[in-house]
Amino acid sequence: MRARIMSRRGTFPMAFLLLLSLAGSGAVMATDKKPAAVKSGFITTADGVRIHYLEAGKPVKAPSAEVGNPLPSGVKPTKGNISVYSTKEPPSLLFVPGWTMPAWIWQKQIDYFSRDFRVVAMDPRCQGESSQTSDGLYPAVRARDIKAVVDQLHLAPVVIVSWSMAVVETMAYIDQYGTGDFAGLVLVDSAASGRSAGDADQDFGLLKGVLEDRQNTTSGFVRNINFKKPQPEEYIQKLIQASLRVPTNTAVSLLVGYLTADYRAVLPKIDKPTIICAAKTPYMSTIVGMQATIPGSQVEIFDGDGHALFVDDPDRFNAAIEDFLQDLT
Repeated sequence: MRARIMSRRGTFPMAFLLLLSLAGSGAVMATDKKPAAVKSGFITTADGVRIHYLEAGKPVKAPSAEVGNPLPSGVKPTKGNISVYSTKEPPSLLFVPGWTMPAWIWQKQIDYFSRDFRVVAMDPRCQGESSQTSDGLYPAVRARDIKAVVDQLHLAPVVIVSWSMAVVETMAYIDQYGTGDFAGLVLVDSAASGRSAGDADQDFGLLKGVLEDRQNTTSGFVRNINFKKPQPEEYIQKLIQASLRVPTNTAVSLLVGYLTADYRAVLPKIDKPTIICAAKTPYMSTIVGMQATIPGSQVEIFDGDGHALFVDDPDRFNAAIEDFLQDLT
């Protein structure tokens, strides 16, 4: 059972009620569908950087079919009388990975959510297959890259799912552009500022390790920080090599940009539904503390999972996000 703090919708999310309706309707559930085919593409930012993305699924244009008996004319659906799906089109989903990680780390989410949604996962600049550049290696510019993906792929209204460093970049997006593009936000295991008081030794230790022993530091980061559950060695090695594709000077610059950013002032301005997914660690309190500042937000605590909790526990993560998405439609 998922730990939930201050759910926006109360004890029983919309997904639960819809599930009850569907159980008696004979409708085909999402789990009966095959993942959509994934395609690869690029957009180009205003400063000439090519941003690579993976895309699957497609928008649903038609209203959903009725489930059960239609409501009387003039009666709006509520939790007590739901018999139809919302006729709103579902939002698209944009997955943004963290420091030096590739778009394909979200593969289990791409496969799952592309059954019913248009899904995009992007490689931030200098990561994955995106362009290498020595400029713009800090959250404000990388936020503009996210904006370029949203605009050029016509993703709005979009639910952005941002992990680690990308949480700060999402705050930088809101700082520059507001929340008008978003249907909701999923913030995964990071706070709105890159560092907390008392973290100097840890932060400088990481920077020193990346500069002086990139290979072992990257291996330790992937194996011991990202994951707490066993992962196939082939997969671990593939992620390590993806991280090492980012040049060391770039990896350090990205960390400096992240660690010196502070967007906590943005949090009270978030006026879209928000869920924060956090691994249970000694640093969790800072992340969970965002909930008190983001109006109406909710928190999901993942006990026993690593920083990449959506890889360590994809079924639980996907279920939490599916509940969240059902509340939006």
